[in-house]
Amino acid sequence: MGYKQRLASWLWPLAVANLLANIGIVVTGAAVRLTGSGLGCPTWPKCTDESYTTHPSMGIHGAIEFGNRMLTFALAIIAIACFFAALWAKDRLSTRYSLIVALGIPLQAVIGGITVLTDLNPWVVSLHFLASMLMIMICLAMLDHLRSPTRSAAPAAIRLTAAAIMLVGWVVLYLGTVVTGAGPHAGDEEAKRNGIDPATISQIHAASVYLLVALTILLLVLAIRSGNRWLTIVTAALLALELLQGVVGWSQYVLDLPVLLVALHMLGAGLLAAGFARIVLATRPHTATHTHHGRLLAWTSGEASPQG
Repeated sequence: MGYKQRLASWLWPLAVANLLANIGIVVTGAAVRLTGSGLGCPTWPKCTDESYTTHPSMGIHGAIEFGNRMLTFALAIIAIACFFAALWAKDRLSTRYSLIVALGIPLQAVIGGITVLTDLNPWVVSLHFLASMLMIMICLAMLDHLRSPTRSAAPAAIRLTAAAIMLVGWVVLYLGTVVTGAGPHAGDEEAKRNGIDPATISQIHAASVYLLVALTILLLVLAIRSGNRWLTIVTAALLALELLQGVVGWSQYVLDLPVLLVALHMLGAGLLAAGFARIVLATRPHTATHTHHGRLLAWTSGEASPQG
């Protein structure tokens, strides 16, 4: 087996790694902000005016920010490997998805650079975050293409409900960035805030979450009634994640935004983005091109009972 065939055989684990890496970079980016290291490297693309790397005199903040920048290269390596695996596997859709992700990484790096050059402007920071959410969704779409059960298009009411969840989900994610922009974790002590009252925007954000949960419950009921096993499972998983994310969000608000809870909330946001993409895709027709792996996929495709 040549090196092309060997890499092609790694398409699935590389696709999974692509998703995990893009979620991970959101969490490490949050760590930069939560430790006040957003301007640890005060310029871009260099870390300082004289050097691309940090210096011991810049302290821990410089090391944290520079380390996060270096993770971008790891992200790029995974994305490029995934692209060539898809290309050599002759999987056109996976090739397109992985190419978008690979091209999106340098674009994200530029947006990240703009956040530094604008001294962590909260509106630019929110754009940086939302771009990551889109990347996560594209990574999830590739996983859905590679391994999900064969299905026909869902009825119109189900498709519309899933689309509404996606729309409201984006509103929830965006309002979350506005809440962050109004709060204390700016990434640097001198960084400006957006000037919005934190309590007011938090209440608006919470209202959007309530709507999201209500829509997800509605979709779950519709999926169960229609006998759609796959949609039932992915919607139930999304609902559980939303409820957990709500508990974390409420807890961090009541406890005055402890760093660990905020970081966990950022992880939840990345997982939610993947969940929104998953349910929308689950309502669309799909023909599985790979053998189903595991009892769950076999059961949802009607190939086996839950007990195997």
